[in-house]
Amino acid sequence: MLRILLLLVLFITLSSCSVFKPSVQPRTEFRGFWVATVVNIDWPKNGNDSTEKQKKDFLEILDFYQDLNFNAAIVQIRTAGDAFYESSHAPWSRFLSGTEGEISASKSALLSWMITETHLRGMEFHAWLNPYRATFDLKTELLSPTHDYNLHPEWMLKYGKKYYYDPGLPEVQQKMISVIDEVVSNYDVDAIHFDDYFYPYTIKGEVFNDTTSYYNCALPNQKLEDWRRSNIDSLIKNSHAIIKTRKPWVQFGVSPFGVWKNNSTDSNGSDTKAGQTTYDDLYADPLLWMKNGWLDYLIPQVYWSMKLPVASHRKIVDWWSNKSENTNLYIGNGPYKIRNNNDKAWDHKKELPNQINYAREKNVVQGNAFFSAKSLMNDNEDVLKYLKRKYYKKTALPPVSALASRTNRNPIDLKISSVENESIKLTHKNLNSFRYVMIYPSGKNKKDSYPINKLIAKLAIQNKTELILPSEISKKRKYIAMTFIDFFGRESKPIIVHLKSKHKVQNTKNEN
Repeated sequence: MLRILLLLVLFITLSSCSVFKPSVQPRTEFRGFWVATVVNIDWPKNGNDSTEKQKKDFLEILDFYQDLNFNAAIVQIRTAGDAFYESSHAPWSRFLSGTEGEISASKSALLSWMITETHLRGMEFHAWLNPYRATFDLKTELLSPTHDYNLHPEWMLKYGKKYYYDPGLPEVQQKMISVIDEVVSNYDVDAIHFDDYFYPYTIKGEVFNDTTSYYNCALPNQKLEDWRRSNIDSLIKNSHAIIKTRKPWVQFGVSPFGVWKNNSTDSNGSDTKAGQTTYDDLYADPLLWMKNGWLDYLIPQVYWSMKLPVASHRKIVDWWSNKSENTNLYIGNGPYKIRNNNDKAWDHKKELPNQINYAREKNVVQGNAFFSAKSLMNDNEDVLKYLKRKYYKKTALPPVSALASRTNRNPIDLKISSVENESIKLTHKNLNSFRYVMIYPSGKNKKDSYPINKLIAKLAIQNKTELILPSEISKKRKYIAMTFIDFFGRESKPIIVHLKSKHKVQNTKNEN
């Protein structure tokens, strides 16, 4: 009897440990992955590949992350003064076409196709741009005659083995805003995204020689460091402004280097010993951008292991969680380091899962993004299986930006127009502002909300005059509940559809 009691106590004790608890599957969570195109890191595998091969490889990435229930693709469309789309401000990228400035007719519409395919899989498309890197190396003979290096050599500064745009020149700042304006105006993107490259990372023994622009453009008595930060502040502020002017629903996000400042130089900094910092070396101040409401989201790149002494993932996530305001906070993770780093913590299967779990424990953190896309696709299958089984088993909706609350929602007017071979055709009058329809199983009576783990389908709205539900959705069901996701990512109130009747749709004039 005593032995049975001891076993029972042991079972209860072990059951209460976090190891045995199923991970909570949140209804909303940002699940992003970076698709790096510079030097063909993730995609395309080669700029000289055929259009068909490049499409196949891109769909392979999307399908992989759709199977993992991710919901946001962060795709690099400007790497170094170039473009992965038809642009009046930059030549075609050689990483897409093989030769910079040249493009085949079949590749000229690739970006629109990529965005559509991403949306069809229920994912957001975040257009990732590198503003100030002008070249990836010193092979300037490979640049197009229409590259800014050739058109505006006065904008260029050589630093290390690259050329950069001078952020202090008003003409350069206006150029970058025009680039963003072009993308937002012409493409159905969900967000504009900058990574951590503002002023370049410091190279020992090198000088970023912006003395002339500092002398001509700085305010009287303004220190060089403060002037540089003010240039980046202007870029962020004006980028946010042009995006919201053109399309208020398009988000603006930045992924800064993970350490703002070390507390050895500023008591407000993190308990870290980073060799470079966002504020002091890259001249970027995300705390100011959050305070002023210039961002929809921030993804600090916290690419270190949980207990790394000089830059603990845990401590840095704590620091950003305490500093976050006025914006959504996600954490950038580095699966590229798994079993490929001097820090042996990355050899353990649970290092990355533990980071995901830690983010979920922080109420202010609303998701994660992985660098880079290929990191989980070919190796470390044990880590992938663990992530999928415990953390990404179910669908989650991307979080809504806090800025979306400033815009009114549109009503929905819906009715069934026909039922053919168990396919349901619905007509609607006002779905132009909606991107997806969510289908849930339901009874006759409507609920205020439906659990995300019961979701039947998330369908992209392609036709603006009618919506056809496939037969596999309506088969063997009498009722379904439908909600609609608008361009801001907001989910409407549920509508009940009686699938066995041509006319019964409850509460169609839904004010959301």
